[in-house]
Amino acid sequence: MDNKSTASRLANLTFSLLANCHEKEVHLAKLHNLTQAEFRCLRLFGKNESINNKTISTRMKLSPSRITRIIDRLVVKSYTRRQIDSHDRRNMKVNLSRKGKYLVRKFNNAYVDIHNEILQDIHPSHHKQLISGMTHLLKALEKWFERVE
Repeated sequence: MDNKSTASRLANLTFSLLANCHEKEVHLAKLHNLTQAEFRCLRLFGKNESINNKTISTRMKLSPSRITRIIDRLVVKSYTRRQIDSHDRRNMKVNLSRKGKYLVRKFNNAYVDIHNEILQDIHPSHHKQLISGMTHLLKALEKWFERVE
């Protein structure tokens, strides 16, 4: 297979992978009565991490006003807490509540379980090659981003 046809096949595969990953997120979000945006926002947090709204906006590539609405809904659902900066009311620190930490742990475990199920459909002799290929693809994609930025 020449480079052009390999690139075409890779483009189609990554597009399909992205679409399926999106559907996986939608499925997990619906299971917990969350929008996909709320789900993605919660997934940004580490165990004890506190993130400001500007960082969330940058990471999610959404406007600050959109992030505020997402955080508002997560506060109402008791998954996050926020502290408004006394010097700049536009800036706030957001962290997970106990309920939010529990939910994020559930998400992380569900992700591992889903991928374990996926691996059941791939012969074990291909697992190492799969991880190697995905690792190389991710590194190449990160290099590409460095060049285009």
